Order: sequence, then structure tokens, then C-alpha cells
Amino acid sequence: MHIMTGKDAVGGGLRERKKRATRAALTEAAVRLAAEHGADQVTVEAISASAGVSVRTFFNYFDSRDDAFVVVDADASERVRQAFLAAPPEFPPLEALRDALAAELREAERQHELWSLHARVLRSAPHLLVRNLGAQMADESGLAEAIARRIRAGDDAGHADESAAGAPPEGDPDRAAPGLYPRLLAAVAGTAVRVSVQHWCERPDELPFADVFREVFDLLAAGLPAPAR
Repeated sequence: MHIMTGKDAVGGGLRERKKRATRAALTEAAVRLAAEHGADQVTVEAISASAGVSVRTFFNYFDSRDDAFVVVDADASERVRQAFLAAPPEFPPLEALRDALAAELREAERQHELWSLHARVLRSAPHLLVRNLGAQMADESGLAEAIARRIRAGDDAGHADESAAGAPPEGDPDRAAPGLYPRLLAAVAGTAVRVSVQHWCERPDELPFADVFREVFDLLAAGLPAPAR
């Protein structure tokens, strides 16, 4: 799932921050205009004017109008991967991934209105929903690769003679391909985010979002035991 705006974990220079701010402004303008008028009725010119930039600037960030509707924050997935890989090595993968996602989702909670509008836009435009699902699948694949990398790093630390034992060397495509566990964990994490967000949006006054999210991961860590009657 694509998430969050406004954090500086990917690139810290002033120029990069300004570029991310411009992209975020264009995306927010696109989402708000689409929520009000319908995505098909919104033009690149209207999005650019609302964000206070030129049409030429718009196309510095997006290849087409529809691209502005699909992803709220293009850097969020990379921030999650970086935070996951930087977690203390003693953290199990599920715990490290939970913490990395939680840090991003705190920003999403602060921008609840924008995310609700984005969900409405996707629901009302099936072609955008399909593109969003494609982006989510690409993010899931990238996360699976990061999970595999972290697991390999732990294995390498405990088995210095790995190459001699017959493991594929660095750069070998067989070594780079995520296995079953990384793929499953990445997919489960995406589902956990979606379920947490949907549950909280339906019951925003029941529990803080952070508590809902933590409960979801606690259930996963426990092996999804049947709830007490």
C-alpha cells in the first residue's frame, strides 16, 4: 500500500526537499480536484494552477495526468525499506517491518482527510484503481527483496564460510531472488496495513490508529489464534 507525505528520509538536501514538496503539492491538488469534480474532468492545467506551478513543471514530475492520482507519496516505500534494513539486527523481520511501517503510518494518520479523498477517487475511477494496485504490487516486490537482503545479511554474519558451503555468490540472480518467506511477509504486511486503515476509518473514535495497527501485528506474531468467545 502507498502511503504518507512530508518526511525527509529519502535524500536530505534542500533541493530534494523542495522537489518532494512540489510533487506532494501536485498530488494533493490532483486528489482534491478529482474528489470534487471527478478524475476525468480534471486537467493538467487545473492541477498545475492549483499547486501554483507551471504545466511544464507538472511534467517534470509526472508522465501523464493520471500518474498524479495514483500514488500519494512516491518515496514512502523507499523510506519503509530503508528503515526496515536499518533496524537492529536482533529484531525479527516481522518486528522490524512493523516498526518501519508504523513510523510511516503516523504521517498517514495526520493526513487522514487527504487519504480518505484519495481512496474515494480510486473507488470512483476503476482505471486508476487498477494502476494503484499495480504500484502496490511493485512496492511489495521491492519490500520482499529488502526482506531477503536482511535475512541474507543475518545468515552471512553467522556463516562466514557461506560461499564455501555452496551458497550463490553476490550478484548471482538466484541469490537475489526473494524466497517464499520474504514474499509472504511482504504480502502479509501490505494486507495488515490495508486492514488496519480500513478498520480504523470505520471506527475512528474507538481506538487510536497506532493501537489498531499494533494489535494487527500482535495477532500476526501470535500466529492468528482464534479469538476468545
